[in-house]
Amino acid sequence: MNETVICAVGNVATRPVFRELASGASARFRLAVTSRYWDREKNVWTDGHTNFFTVWANRQLATNVTASINVGDPVVVQGRLKVRSEVREGQSWTSADIDALAIGHDLARGTSAFRRTHRPETAAVGVPGQPEPSWETPPAEPDAQRRPEAAALT
Repeated sequence: MNETVICAVGNVATRPVFRELASGASARFRLAVTSRYWDREKNVWTDGHTNFFTVWANRQLATNVTASINVGDPVVVQGRLKVRSEVREGQSWTSADIDALAIGHDLARGTSAFRRTHRPETAAVGVPGQPEPSWETPPAEPDAQRRPEAAALT
């Protein structure tokens, strides 16, 4: 199935709302995306039309979004676009939602400090924890030092 994946750059318009559901954590917020263009007559940048999206985050992303973003923050959102149309009380409504895959601060407009989340270690059942192997290549040694018994034979 083909899906429309988009990247939207805008500002957080509402405080993230966090919910713990049976299927896991979920959070949503509104994203305002305003186009800008150069007005040659006035010689200034001018704001164009503003689009609003409801951004949905799930599982660990929902938890991190709730702890990381605030109203007015410039963000970049990548996710699947879902456009829905429905009739409510005789009126037609259309909404555009983004099922977020990734959300981050827009570093073109400010700085951010990344903090890794600590997840509990989950070891596989029946497999004891093994130390990380050494991936470095040991320095080359003369043949006699590596095999002392070979040096005794010569």
